[in-house]
Amino acid sequence: MSKFYIPSDTSTPAYSYPASSADDSDNDDEDTLPYPRELARNDFLAPDFDPQIYLSSLRNRHQTLEDLRSDLRQRSQLLNKELLDLVNGNYEEFLSLGGDLRGGEEKVEGVRVGLLGFQREVEGIRRAVADRVRETGALLGEKKDLRKDVVLGRALLEVEDRLNELEDSLGVSEKADEAEEDTSDVEDDDDVADGLGSNGAAVRRLQRHAQHFILTARHVDRLGSHPFLDQQQPRLVELRRTLLLDLAATLRQARSSKEPDLILKLVRLYGDLGAEDQAVRVLKGS
Repeated sequence: MSKFYIPSDTSTPAYSYPASSADDSDNDDEDTLPYPRELARNDFLAPDFDPQIYLSSLRNRHQTLEDLRSDLRQRSQLLNKELLDLVNGNYEEFLSLGGDLRGGEEKVEGVRVGLLGFQREVEGIRRAVADRVRETGALLGEKKDLRKDVVLGRALLEVEDRLNELEDSLGVSEKADEAEEDTSDVEDDDDVADGLGSNGAAVRRLQRHAQHFILTARHVDRLGSHPFLDQQQPRLVELRRTLLLDLAATLRQARSSKEPDLILKLVRLYGDLGAEDQAVRVLKGS
């Protein structure tokens, strides 16, 4: 066996000493030298184990390289034996695992078939949802169109009501005479209260009629093109013609009475109706 050397630091617990007796006290046998302790198993289990660093840490063992190699070989053989024992101990469980895996193809196939069926159900539900979405979109479009039609219908009815009211007020319709009789007393009372006479009452009445006509014409323009509105154009033309005739008659009376304030109001009404040229012809007496 190789010789060993006593380390200078006797406090290092890296050696063990054999027991001595009086018989061998003078014996210079090599067995009296300290033996390096067995390499600790936990040193090799460190997560950051590095062979070079570990070997460099063994420089205080005072052990020859050959003895260190021998210890490492023994440790390797011991580990191989432990590994073999571990494999042999779990061999039966390993074999039973292989047995359990036999026939797994049927289970996998069953799972695959189940997944395919579930996929078909999901696709069916997805198609049903898509159909319902398209149906809902179509119904919402119809609802939107119906709402537009309702709004348009109300607007057309409003045009009809305004035209009827204007025709009644201007004496164009059959109900005009009755309306004039019902309002004559009220207008006379207003004339007396204001002190303007018959011409003043006529101007106020024409102002109301002109404003009503202008609002109705603008309402028709906002609605745009529609067969019903196209049919009402002759009524609008007739109402405007009647309104201008009433304006001309009242303007002639105001001119004869030399009432400049009433004349100015009547000329403004002509301007609102876009008929300034007719006001000029009336004032010139043509």
